[in-house]
Amino acid sequence: MLSLATRALSISTAFLAALAGWALLAPAALPVASAQEPLARAGYQVGYAAHRTNLPGGQFANFSTSRAFVVNGDGSGTTALGPELTRKPNQHLQLVGWSPDGHQAVLYQAWESAENGAWEHQNKRFRFTAEHWLVDLVLLDLEGQEATNLTAVERVSFYNGNLYFWPNQPRRLGFVALIDGEMRPFAMDRDGKNKKALTEGRGFIYGLGASPDGKRICYHKDYQAIYLADADGSNPQRVRDDQPFQFYPQWSPDGLWIAYLSGTHYDCHPHLIRADGTALRKVGDRGGYRGVVERLDEPDFHSESSDLPAWSPDGKWLYYTARVGKAVELMRVSPAGPPEQLTRSEPGVLNYLPQVSPDSRWVVFGSTRGGGRQLQVARADGSDAYPITKLEAGWGAYHAYWRPR
Repeated sequence: MLSLATRALSISTAFLAALAGWALLAPAALPVASAQEPLARAGYQVGYAAHRTNLPGGQFANFSTSRAFVVNGDGSGTTALGPELTRKPNQHLQLVGWSPDGHQAVLYQAWESAENGAWEHQNKRFRFTAEHWLVDLVLLDLEGQEATNLTAVERVSFYNGNLYFWPNQPRRLGFVALIDGEMRPFAMDRDGKNKKALTEGRGFIYGLGASPDGKRICYHKDYQAIYLADADGSNPQRVRDDQPFQFYPQWSPDGLWIAYLSGTHYDCHPHLIRADGTALRKVGDRGGYRGVVERLDEPDFHSESSDLPAWSPDGKWLYYTARVGKAVELMRVSPAGPPEQLTRSEPGVLNYLPQVSPDSRWVVFGSTRGGGRQLQVARADGSDAYPITKLEAGWGAYHAYWRPR
């Protein structure tokens, strides 16, 4: 699961220096092309987020430096996105996807007060209040550089996430909002108006997604159950699964399958069900991998991010990561199986958060091979890998998404 925000101790001198000196630090921290040219390079752009990982003060100090970037698939031409959206102190950005036509970047614009960051760090738990938090969903048009804050329109919550473009309904979007301490799924128009709740009653709901034909939705509730429902939220149907932890369902691009993680917390594995919720089966094993990526050099409370599977756009493969020996490797499995190991890394290497290109020919993923937390691109079978970021020590790259074209 994407982290719900940033938290930490207080704004240290190092943190203030990091913010004030962003323009000086960024050029040295941004990606450059690899000196060794592989046979081919991906022709798509990749959006991602980068932030500091070694500042004192925990999550708040480090995650508040997060900025959004786009880079060419060969590692050249890195550009910062929406710098005007981080002018307020303690404000940061994370790129979380693209519009289907690739014209707009989807950004989380987040702010937390230093006071609350200090409280959370001391108490080792979150405190989400409108006084101390503001997390919005912003569409940034890359041609006109116009930013539209969708969740500020007819606002229903101070904390929003999981923006989803509804298939076959170009004027409709889905998202989740924090209401009375719980996440609830909503639909809204493309301009942010006419927000409508899709569920009733209590429960922490996340992972909202619509079927490729736009007629059904899936989501998980309280991390303990997967639900399927009609597009308006009616007729919810719980998937029959006896495991205590169930997380983040995703429709396959052909609409035939839904993949999600099932098992126990920190020991859950890729499973598939048919679109009607039947025929549950395990399709991969993560080999003891806890399934979370630590994003700081010195861990803080809840500073890990969920390492989620991803479908290839052609629907043939589900990509995920698993421990093999002493490394966490990139894997893939077809609905018919069996799994394939795509990377073979040195002991201690972590590969994480894969995403497949729109033509299904390339995969981008995070990796600690060579040190640090960088982004790598490889062919769909894991061969010919090369870096597209080369961040300085103390920086990390995460949550890469291919830009459609």
